[in-house]
Amino acid sequence: MNPKERIEELVEVLNKYGHEYYVLDQPTVSDAHYDRLYEELLSLEQKYPEYKPSNSPTERVGAEPLDAFVKVEHRIPMLSLSNAFDEEDLRQFDRRVRDRIAKEVTYVCELKIDGLAISLTYENGEFVQGATRGDGRIGEDITRNLKTIHSIPLSIDEGGLIEVRGEAYMPKKSFLSLNEEREKREEAAFANPRNAAAGSLRQLNPKIAASRNLDVYLFGYGEWQGKNISSHSERLDYLQSLGFKVNAEWKKCSSIDEVIDFIQHWMTERPSLHYEIDGIVVKVDSLEDQNELGFTANSPRWAIAYKFPEEEAVTKLIDIELSVGRTGVVTPTAILEPVLIDGSTVGRASLHNADLIEELDVRIGDTVILKKAGDIIPKVVRVLTEKRKGDEQAYKMPEHCPACGNDLLQIDEEVAIRCVNPACPAQLIEGLIHFSSRNAMNIDGLGERIIHQLYENDLVKTVADLYRLEKGKLLTLERMGEKSVTKLLAAIEASKENSLERLIFGLGIRHIGAKAARTLAMHFLSMEDLVKANYEDLVSIDEIGDIMAQSVEQFFSDDQVTSLIEGLKDLKVNMSYTGPLPTEASSADNPFADKTFVLTGRLEEFTRKEASDIIEAHAGKVTGSVSGNTDVVIAGESSGSKYDRAVELGVTIWSEEDLQKAVEEVAP
Repeated sequence: MNPKERIEELVEVLNKYGHEYYVLDQPTVSDAHYDRLYEELLSLEQKYPEYKPSNSPTERVGAEPLDAFVKVEHRIPMLSLSNAFDEEDLRQFDRRVRDRIAKEVTYVCELKIDGLAISLTYENGEFVQGATRGDGRIGEDITRNLKTIHSIPLSIDEGGLIEVRGEAYMPKKSFLSLNEEREKREEAAFANPRNAAAGSLRQLNPKIAASRNLDVYLFGYGEWQGKNISSHSERLDYLQSLGFKVNAEWKKCSSIDEVIDFIQHWMTERPSLHYEIDGIVVKVDSLEDQNELGFTANSPRWAIAYKFPEEEAVTKLIDIELSVGRTGVVTPTAILEPVLIDGSTVGRASLHNADLIEELDVRIGDTVILKKAGDIIPKVVRVLTEKRKGDEQAYKMPEHCPACGNDLLQIDEEVAIRCVNPACPAQLIEGLIHFSSRNAMNIDGLGERIIHQLYENDLVKTVADLYRLEKGKLLTLERMGEKSVTKLLAAIEASKENSLERLIFGLGIRHIGAKAARTLAMHFLSMEDLVKANYEDLVSIDEIGDIMAQSVEQFFSDDQVTSLIEGLKDLKVNMSYTGPLPTEASSADNPFADKTFVLTGRLEEFTRKEASDIIEAHAGKVTGSVSGNTDVVIAGESSGSKYDRAVELGVTIWSEEDLQKAVEEVAP
């Protein structure tokens, strides 16, 4: 057999074996047999590259890194779904559907995979492009990363132009393994499988995506020049016959009561799945009925997503650990037997303060209930006292700081207890971590581990010491080589040029967050004028209230603080505001003036802070949650529940390109 024919034969048989293994979960050959054939194919393709077909399984190993992702305009927009949160929402949806089409209706219920929405385009049977959903109109070309997913066919037996849509996800087992590896490398763990899948598919290096063991389920399409289909259920069957991986847990329901039964079943059975789901999607089955129902501006009228309520988990509290923050607040944290909740493995949970411990009657050894909504820190919400065996230990907050031994105090009406020792090592370290953080001086490479090293080796005690670090001394530290030290010193040097608001925020003034720091910087323009300001000067500024003004005045009246500021000035740290100056809110052509914005998803051209700064500099307001008072939601890549809420409320949604255009409109 000549090389061309042998390559074609191997590609055909290996793709068949791959489909059986990754899609059908019914392997017919051993891994060793598959590997031998694969190595033979790889050898032949290297020797005769001109014969390598585009659907070869060797395409899945990952190509060379990209410089950036190319934007892709979806031929048919990838709209989001409106949401249902309870039974009444579902019944209202059913009534709206039946009122419009004036007859009984059949629904298809599918598991709502918690992953990243994707689009796969095939031309004359060949996989030519894969893209993210993006803002629904514009996504990103991630073809090379998607080719690394074995369950995506590289060719299908269907002509014309076909765009198939579905969800890429990370199985629970892959997620746990990935986070274990990241922890070993002292890298931040992913919050949940959804974020891990999205992060993997947005790697510029496809080899990284290939190593993450991602998978897909396909369930819909955009543009379709293939076989005529009359129902969604028929579509699912046909996609499966073409070799696409379709989730088997879907069901046709002849009434909304059947839909509700299906949802209740999966609310119970959800933990048994090897992947995460966050709800159930309900679709009108008939495509003719779908066409008659049509669309709103942002979502189809023929489908709705039922969102599961926030998840709870039961585990054992094995200890209570104390941490001291940069302002001296001592916070108790529950140490738990690890448990999977809302897609994350949790081993710690907040107990907030002594009052909550007393209110819940939390004891070491108790069985407790955790609750976690989205990606926020889990919290202990209830103790299962009926599970007590009698050996549980009551917990009493200490009277002395666990870091320095000083007395702990409860100041005024505060619930929190504090260490007021200014030389407390825990506070000093937390202050250094805060100063270096992204929203403060943004010193890349200066993470918690390195700051602990610097402090323990007496190289830094104050933030000014960061600017006195010497290369020779850094090179003596463990795991600090020439390259990393050079990079760190360059990042520290670059931070000297930051605008004043970053320095103000980095100093850690009580009650002054990043937004208030920017307000102060824009008003006073220089550190010198801010230090001179008295209470009356401060409280006269919009958005600076009584407590904030008192805190700022008290902070700068401290001789140690003024000495620190002078030291930073001598070290050439910038003391002036260099950001955009505010525009007049009354300008009629200003698309930002007097409007409330919410940012969601990952932005490409701006950081979150840069986008917020631009909006506020042009007389807009940025908040963290979507409500009836929100005017505009700016949605980046992997937008989540905030995007869905905006659609539900009919809030205007901008892409990043819309933001850029709006900025250009108000540019002087």
